[in-house]
Amino acid sequence: MTTHDNQVYINLTSGTPTMTAVSVLLGEGVYNCKFFQSSKENKVELTTLPIDFSATYKKVAAARIVNSHARSPKVENAFVAMVANSPEMKDLVTKAKKLANSDLPTLVLGETGTGKEMLSQAIHHAGMRSDNPFKAVNCGALPESLSDSILFGHVKGSFTGADKDHQGLFEQASGGTLFSDEVGELSASIQVKLLRALQEGEITRVGDTNSRKVDVRVIAATHQNLQQMVLNGTFREDLFYRLAVGVLKIPALRQRSADIESLTQSVLMQVNQQVSKHPDFESKEISQDGINFIKQQTWPGNIRELWNTLSRAVLFSDNKILQAEDIKAALISHENKASQPPVVLSAEEYFDLPQHIDSIKRNYIEAALKSCLDSKTKAAKMLCLNNHQTLSNWLKESS
Repeated sequence: MTTHDNQVYINLTSGTPTMTAVSVLLGEGVYNCKFFQSSKENKVELTTLPIDFSATYKKVAAARIVNSHARSPKVENAFVAMVANSPEMKDLVTKAKKLANSDLPTLVLGETGTGKEMLSQAIHHAGMRSDNPFKAVNCGALPESLSDSILFGHVKGSFTGADKDHQGLFEQASGGTLFSDEVGELSASIQVKLLRALQEGEITRVGDTNSRKVDVRVIAATHQNLQQMVLNGTFREDLFYRLAVGVLKIPALRQRSADIESLTQSVLMQVNQQVSKHPDFESKEISQDGINFIKQQTWPGNIRELWNTLSRAVLFSDNKILQAEDIKAALISHENKASQPPVVLSAEEYFDLPQHIDSIKRNYIEAALKSCLDSKTKAAKMLCLNNHQTLSNWLKESS
């Protein structure tokens, strides 16, 4: 290699073919580089290579820019159906979009009816696997005797009724996403096979001796406290940490009051679309009074309960515009399982109420701390306290 007036010259004649290839790669990365080699007549000749790395780079870079611009609307469209006006939901959607750009296993947490499958579908459709299958399974509904076959498949003759080979959901979702709802319901043996699928990208059909490679992104969901289940020994710790790479927690409906009005209108519109198929029913609207009544409810069944309530209100109400009374009539009352019998005290009886309250506080605080692995901040949030300092003060008062 020689240089002259900022011009770089590289001799391609000497050295092994590997050294020549390296010289070409290095030289093509320099703007002012020229190649020469010796001819059979012992002359030094400049050589022009039929390779234009800069043009190739520009082509690839342009494609990446186009893809990035084309991808942005795709991500936004995937989440457009999710109502996210509240700070809690905006934060959730922001995190979900980031996870959609990755291929990481994801754990979606939230109460029953909060929309865990809908969020998982949005992540899939916004991600790199959107053109491939999205398969969903409710692990809690899997028959114990068939769960292995449903998830991982079986070969012909492996058990009574297996009259042909069967692809399990992992193989059916190859290249795409498998959404495993209520993953905490899986048996210990299936947890082991799920862990292997995540770690090694391999599954084994029931009755087979050979493993099969699978390329599946797993999004798991549950309303249970998996960390507590790990402590109790009912859920594998290694599987928990394999699933909980990306963690999303969907807030309960009562925790996102800023979304309730928009969510109510969205659900009502979808209910009306279903009702429009039946000639005997007409579409309904809802009054502000009705929306205010909805905001006052706790909705333990979350969006699913809201959907069912609005469906009943549309079905049974004769009013064109639903009022608070219509929503109230459509509600299913929730019995308080923890209700206590009436307290009866005689005129001369004394009861140490402060001590009783302190005892209740301590029991709930200790239970919350145990569930949250001694995190006071998380325990305070679980007990609906303003901050962890309030929790600490309660502990001191009840000690």
